[in-house]
Amino acid sequence: MSERPHVVIVGGGFGGLQAAKELGKHDVRVTLIDRTNHHTFQPLLYQVATAGLNPADIAVPIRRILRRYETVTVLLGDVVRVDVPKKRIYMEDGEPISYDFLIVATGATHSYFGHDEFAEHAPGLKTVDEGLLIRQRIFMAYEEAERDPDNERKDALLTFVVVGGGPTGVEMAGALSEIARKTLAREFRRIDTSKARIILVEGGDRVLPSYVPMLSEKALASLKKIGVEVRTGARVTKVDEEGVMIGDERIRSKTVIWAAGVAASPLARSLGAPLDKVGRVMVEKDLSVPGHHEVFVIGDLAHFEQDGHMVPGVAQGALQGAKCVAKNILRLIEGDATAPFVYKDLGSMATIGRAAAVAEVGSAKMYGFVAWMAWVVLHIVTLIGFKNRVLVFIQWIWAYFTHERGSRLIHGMVHAAAAEPPVLPSQRGKDLARSTARATANV
Repeated sequence: MSERPHVVIVGGGFGGLQAAKELGKHDVRVTLIDRTNHHTFQPLLYQVATAGLNPADIAVPIRRILRRYETVTVLLGDVVRVDVPKKRIYMEDGEPISYDFLIVATGATHSYFGHDEFAEHAPGLKTVDEGLLIRQRIFMAYEEAERDPDNERKDALLTFVVVGGGPTGVEMAGALSEIARKTLAREFRRIDTSKARIILVEGGDRVLPSYVPMLSEKALASLKKIGVEVRTGARVTKVDEEGVMIGDERIRSKTVIWAAGVAASPLARSLGAPLDKVGRVMVEKDLSVPGHHEVFVIGDLAHFEQDGHMVPGVAQGALQGAKCVAKNILRLIEGDATAPFVYKDLGSMATIGRAAAVAEVGSAKMYGFVAWMAWVVLHIVTLIGFKNRVLVFIQWIWAYFTHERGSRLIHGMVHAAAAEPPVLPSQRGKDLARSTARATANV
């Protein structure tokens, strides 16, 4: 190659950013493309949705993160197709961009298991926009219940259904319970927020199915202790503006949150590679696309198995994969063979409200306050930016002692709340939900 090799990275999540940092240390021209201008720390996105944190606490501009890497160029845009034989990527607008090496790290979006019509009434949680939409629905539900004279509508407004018993669903249900029983206590005069129903629906036989059974049982006990109704072995068959159907049972709810299942980014289909049943790319041992060793896939978009088990779609998998791929690209530039990816499991953690969590780190199994402290330390350390670490730590300390959530502002469209009959959050948020759905998939 007469010029410096050009590496294009699609996606500014954990994997894409790490790859850009690794390659930015070398004499390689790097272009990172994302459809947003910021990196979102997704493990704490549920706290934006439940008013524990502000978006700026967990989101940092990508250009700021990469500003000291002079060989890295950041572009804001939507990549819609990859022409693998011609080594080009095509954006929604603008000229195609050629590459010598390509890293695809576009992540995953929500899976409604063939029922995409659920999305309007049951938003998922992958982006800051979705977090703000969910936050608005949660707190508008209480506001509307305060002024609604109809008891049946009031009950529906004070019923919150979370679909999916994985880490996101468990954390969301725990936070919703704390809002109802602690944060909003004594703030309303016509309703008793502590009577709000928080229902967690899981299709499997236990919550946190990827954890060992003992930790699942501890999580279940913690959820029940704080008043969450847990339905295991239950399937949601319908979601509309009036609520959900769980099997043949109708539950009226104006706030349904989807935390069940993921689907790979549709960009994977343009790579011409074999895909698994949810659309992830079946990568080689070095994370390259079969037949095209200049194209690599990392993070949630990659289907990679080690010791008979698939590497989970967590931040550590993306970070470790990015480091491996960056080294392999440098090896290829030097004319050397690539090395296989070896994933090191650093454990899993999930919090279940205040001072309660479960953690699985190697052979160690923790729960309760000790696990919660480990969860706090890990997330503070891994947040990007010193300012964010300090701000989040201070807010968590304050919330621990006061149960306060400092980000309970309802932005826009409040005037509609004064209309009669009441305008439901799902109706008022339709336009926002549609625009959010278009921005759901990460690039």
